[in-house]
Amino acid sequence: MSRKVLILAEIKDEKVRNISHEALSVGRKLADGGEVVAALFGPSSSKHVEELSKYGAHRLYTCQIEALVNYTTDAYTQAIVQLVHEINPDVILMGHTSIGRDLAPRVAGRLGIGLVSDCIEIHEENGSVVLSRPIYSGKAFQKKKFCHGKIFATLRPNNFEVIEQQTDTHVNVFLPEIKDLRTKVIEVVRKSAAGVDLSEAKVIISGGRGVKSAEGFKPLQELADVLGAAVGASRGACDADYCDYSLQIGQTGKVVNPDLYIACGISGAIQHLAGMSNSRFIVAINKDPEAPIFQVADYGIVGDLFEVVPLLTEEFRKVLNGAAV
Repeated sequence: MSRKVLILAEIKDEKVRNISHEALSVGRKLADGGEVVAALFGPSSSKHVEELSKYGAHRLYTCQIEALVNYTTDAYTQAIVQLVHEINPDVILMGHTSIGRDLAPRVAGRLGIGLVSDCIEIHEENGSVVLSRPIYSGKAFQKKKFCHGKIFATLRPNNFEVIEQQTDTHVNVFLPEIKDLRTKVIEVVRKSAAGVDLSEAKVIISGGRGVKSAEGFKPLQELADVLGAAVGASRGACDADYCDYSLQIGQTGKVVNPDLYIACGISGAIQHLAGMSNSRFIVAINKDPEAPIFQVADYGIVGDLFEVVPLLTEEFRKVLNGAAV
C-alpha cells in the first residue's frame, strides 16, 4: 500500500544529520512507491536540496523565516502542525534526538494522534506497520502496531541502514504563520563545536569514575583521535566533575548505538547500560574482574586503563598507518 511520508530533517554544523538519511531510507520503504516529503527549517535549508535528493526525497519544504532560525518548541510545533495539515501525510518520522524527543510529543498532542518514540525497528506485517522499541532500560522490547490513523514515530540514531536513491527533488518554500511565541532564542553558546557527534558516532571511547580526574580523559581522547571516535562518559564521571554533562551516556544522558563502544573504568551500572547496551561490539577495560560491565561486553580486558589505553592507541596507530601505506 503506497503512503505519503513526511520526514523532519535536521541540520547540525551546516550538515544534514545522519539520522535524517536513515529516516529517508525508512520513509522510502514505508512509502512503498508513494511520495517521500522532507521538511528542513533554518537559514541554510535551501542549500541541502542535492543531498536530500541523493537519499530519495521527492519534495523538500524549506523555511527560512526568523522564528525558525533557531529551534524552539513553540515555533517548530506550529510549523510542523501546519505542514501536516497542508500535505496530509500518512506517516510522520523524526529522529529520536534532543529536538525529536522534545518536539514529537507536542506535535502528536496538537494533532491528536499516537506516537511511538525511540523506535529501533520498523517493518510491515500483514499489511500493518509494526514498530519495535526498547523498554525497562533496554531489558525488554515492545512492539506497537498502528491500526488506523497517521503513523508517527521517532527513530533511534544508528539503527537503520542508509540506502542512497537519487531522485529529482521539487522544492517548495513553506511560510507558516508563527504567532504567540512564549520563548525567543537570543544567543546560542556552544560548549563544544569540534569533534564527532556523540549520538551518531560509529566508535565511542567512554570513561567512568576509573579515569580519576579530568586529566584522566586525555588518554581516552588520544585513542579517540586515532580512531576518529567520539568521547563519552558515565554519569559517575560527570558527577565527579571530570567532564561536562554533554558527554553523559546512560538512562539520564544520551542513548548511543555505535559499532564499537570501548568502556574505560566504567563499572557497568544499569543506568549506564541503558544508554549503550545495544552497541554492536562492546570492549570493557576495568581493574575489577567482577565489574558488571563484563557481563555485557563482547571483549574484556582486566587491567589498569592508564596502562591499557596507551598500548591500544599505539597499536591502532601502527595498524592504521600500515593500512594507509
